[in-house]
Amino acid sequence: MESRSLGKAVLYGVMAIFLLAVVSSFIFSLLLKFTSVQESSLQYVMTSISFLSIFIGGFITGGNGKLKGWLIGGSTGLVYSLIIFLFQFLGYDSLFTFEQLIYHTCYILTAMMGGILGVNIAGGKSA
Repeated sequence: MESRSLGKAVLYGVMAIFLLAVVSSFIFSLLLKFTSVQESSLQYVMTSISFLSIFIGGFITGGNGKLKGWLIGGSTGLVYSLIIFLFQFLGYDSLFTFEQLIYHTCYILTAMMGGILGVNIAGGKSA
């Protein structure tokens, strides 16, 4: 039963990451379409938003899982990276570049930190 609840927590975290990604992509697309802002000027903002989304997803996972925040947060980051990799590999027939590997490693670490904080804020299981 425990693995089922941890899997459900990871699923909620990944869904939250993709929901935040869709919302932020929509907002940025509107900014790019209706203002004179260039995509190159938003690069660091979009990177920051993606890390924030990953952190929030890990936080939600940790809050729902209530134990082993580093493990379920890391699992959330790993599942997210795996989905992105499969989309890129199957859809665009390309592998991760070295830069993307560094980003996704940092995404996994960020999700771990979010999971740890989510467990501690939500009041994890006391031993």
